[in-house]
Amino acid sequence: MTTAGTLRDRSVIVALTGGIACYKTATVVSRLAQAGAEVTVLMTDAATRFIGPLTLQSLSGRPVYTSQWQSIENHDAQHVQLARRASLMLIAPTSANTIAKLAAGICDNVVTTVACALPRSTPVLVAPAMNAEMWENPITQRNIATLRDVLNYHLIGPETGWQACRTQGAGRMSEPEAIVEMVKSLIG
Repeated sequence: MTTAGTLRDRSVIVALTGGIACYKTATVVSRLAQAGAEVTVLMTDAATRFIGPLTLQSLSGRPVYTSQWQSIENHDAQHVQLARRASLMLIAPTSANTIAKLAAGICDNVVTTVACALPRSTPVLVAPAMNAEMWENPITQRNIATLRDVLNYHLIGPETGWQACRTQGAGRMSEPEAIVEMVKSLIG
């Protein structure tokens, strides 16, 4: 896969929320960095239980934010600075919990706080990942409609297939290659 330079001078926030699909996001971070993007990783506390920040720091070559209270790059309101310089924010995996928080405007972690601070012109791509019952829940579907119709977020997936709960159904996070291609189509 030759992608070098296609995202040069683009700042991409990759945010991970709690879910086994976090392992796929490591590949997304690597591919975006290889394509020349400046990748900044944000993780909820739940995401850090599935994959370590050090892995994503190594792949992105940048510090990883795991708290809305961190001031890594400067002493200003970090979430505002991150949001202002972003070309795109990708949330992958996006849990049902985070989808609900985004739809309701709840800003209680680094991912939801930065998402809320983004300029309206900055594209947000969500890659849902959850089991089929959670995905099909009418509240989740209402929240997805809010993200799409009110906040103008873009959606990739979810896919249908084998899930960690040992069942088949809709809810699998899209594959890394598809996510990277969607990022490129939105900002490349």
